[in-house]
Amino acid sequence: MINIAETDNQSTLIQKNRSLLLQATGITHNFDYPLFENIDLKLHENETIAIIGSSGCGKSTLLNILSSLLIPNDGKVFFENQNILELSQKKLLELRRNIFGIIFQSHYLFRGFNATENLQIAEFLSGHTIDMELMKLFKIDHILHQGIGELSGGQQQRLSIARILTKKPQIIFADEPTGNLDKTTAKEVMDVLFEYIANTKAGMILVTHEDDLAFLCDKVYKINNMKLERVK
Repeated sequence: MINIAETDNQSTLIQKNRSLLLQATGITHNFDYPLFENIDLKLHENETIAIIGSSGCGKSTLLNILSSLLIPNDGKVFFENQNILELSQKKLLELRRNIFGIIFQSHYLFRGFNATENLQIAEFLSGHTIDMELMKLFKIDHILHQGIGELSGGQQQRLSIARILTKKPQIIFADEPTGNLDKTTAKEVMDVLFEYIANTKAGMILVTHEDDLAFLCDKVYKINNMKLERVK
C-alpha cells in the first residue's frame, strides 16, 4: 500500500527546487447535478499529474476549468499570481496561445489544410519552428504533405499532439491523448510527452481512464464522491 504521507514528504523536498506553475483552490462545479466540490491542486515545473475516475465523474470538466475553457461555480485557478478565471478574453487567448497546450480527445485539425500547413499555424502563432525530429519520433514525417482527410485517426492524433508541442507550451493539459492510438504507439507518444516535461520547465495534467498510463505520472489523483483523492 502506498504511504501518501511519506510520498508527500518526498514530493515536498523535490518541489522546493521547482517553481509552482498552476494552483487551483476550492474548485466546485455542477451541471444539473453536483460534480465535485472544494478541489485543490498544485502543478510544479517538471511534474506530471494524472486524474482518473469513473465515467461521468467530471475528469474532463475539471481539466477544462484548469485550462481556462470553463468557469466553475466557485473556486480560483492561479498562474503567475493571477486568477486566470478573471482574465479578459484577450489575455486568455494570449495565455492559451503562448503558455497552455491543450490536447483534446478530438484532434481539431483544419481539414482544408494539409499536415504541414496545420503545423505552420502553430509555428506562426508561437514563433517556434517545426521540429522535424519530433515528426520522426511520432512517425508522421512521411505524411506531412497529405491532406487531413487522407490520414488515419492515429496519424491525425499524433499530428495534433505534434502541433501542440511545436508551440513549446509551459503547461500541457491532455484529455485522453492516446485514445485513438494502439498500445505501442501510445507508449511512444507518451514517452515523448514525458521527456518534454522532464527536459523543460513545463508541467502536464493528464486525464485518462487508463490506470497503467496514469501511474506513469509523478502524482495520481482520483475524483471520488465529488472529492479529489491522492492515490499516488
